[in-house]
Amino acid sequence: MATTTARPALARPPGPHNPPVVGQLLTYRRDGLGFLLRLASDYGAIAYCKIGPRDVYLLDEPDLIKELFVADERIFPKGLGTDLLQPLLGQGLLTSSGATHLRQRRLLQPAFHRARVAAYGAAMVEEAGATAARWRAGDTFDIHEEMMRLTLAVVARTLFSADVTSEAPLVAETLDAFMRWWRVLLLPYSPLLQPLPLPVKRRFLRTRARLDAFIARLIAARRADGADRGDLLSMLLLARDEAGQGMSDAQVRDEAVTLLLAGHETTANALTWTWYLLAQHPAALARLRAELDEVLAGRPPAVEDVPRLRYTEMVLSEAMRCYPPVWGTSRRAAEDTTLGGYPLPRGAVVVVSQYVTHHNPRYYPDPYRFDPERWTPAARASRPRFAYFPFGGGTRMCIGESFAWLEGILLLATLAQQWDLSLVPGHPVVPLPLVTLRPKYGVRMTIERRR
Repeated sequence: MATTTARPALARPPGPHNPPVVGQLLTYRRDGLGFLLRLASDYGAIAYCKIGPRDVYLLDEPDLIKELFVADERIFPKGLGTDLLQPLLGQGLLTSSGATHLRQRRLLQPAFHRARVAAYGAAMVEEAGATAARWRAGDTFDIHEEMMRLTLAVVARTLFSADVTSEAPLVAETLDAFMRWWRVLLLPYSPLLQPLPLPVKRRFLRTRARLDAFIARLIAARRADGADRGDLLSMLLLARDEAGQGMSDAQVRDEAVTLLLAGHETTANALTWTWYLLAQHPAALARLRAELDEVLAGRPPAVEDVPRLRYTEMVLSEAMRCYPPVWGTSRRAAEDTTLGGYPLPRGAVVVVSQYVTHHNPRYYPDPYRFDPERWTPAARASRPRFAYFPFGGGTRMCIGESFAWLEGILLLATLAQQWDLSLVPGHPVVPLPLVTLRPKYGVRMTIERRR
């Protein structure tokens, strides 16, 4: 476990030569994923580099990742990337820390109890069925846009008991505008840029204001109504802490925006990459279809079917290994400490990357090959716990993990029952590591009725 210590004059972990002032900043900006992969491959379990003025330590060893995740949050609070989500998400569960984070997590936990999550299953299947009915044979579209629209509809129904289809362009525009501004905020010298009226900043502030107005109207209407509709918004408004205090409108807004934006973005990315991989691996697709035919016999899936859709889950697990929606996270050392036997100075940034560790050949031979068989019970048991962590870990592990698994399996099963999706030849598919791992140019696909 990380321990507080006086900083000794010992060697740092191995790493590349760091040019003055910029360090590895330019290399990282050109190809962040490639840079982190090379860093782990060349220097092992813990590697050091400078990115601008920041001391950065990359972990690629499950035991070290576990050590970081379970460390005292006072020593390793959330990292810079999470802090920089606050302009959009406010002080929601994802961005808060300390006593605020603990209180909010306790208030939100009942909303993600297994029984309540299962109750959302019917809405998930209905929305997927509506998407399947809307598609037309021969259509060509960006499957990423389609999955974003579908998962937004699911989150809107389970969060607000409302149809927010008309607001889908606003949500998409807000996310896109923020991700562009977030890249500026992430620059080591961004404090010099933040006060400037940059166009990218002004666009984000405009879209955020429109989204906030929309959320405020929903909260005001529900408070006036006072009814418990069994959705997440009702739970947010009715939740009380040990002192009997509920959430303010600002707190409800922050949690609602976090669930609305983060919840649908990550699942949409996971499904997008799943379709992309299945289109290239007909044997895996055939086996998936065989399972759906056997378990469902032509009817829509239901929550009760999920334990029997084992191969469907294996496909989704492997897709999130190859293309984890959250591709990296970080912690910041709040004081001089040690990790993995090395001294870490106060202010050091400790990075763990799902993308890097999920492609470590020690745990995944031929790591760039799509192989759902990696997720048999025996194969799972052969690997350390933190060789796979698409939802993070420790006290900041994603509270919506069970919701995301259920949604991913039910949506994939519903659509794969009815449609064949093939890649448009020549369309470039390139991972883009922003806040999440998106396809840079989308994923163009043509659909046909399943034969």
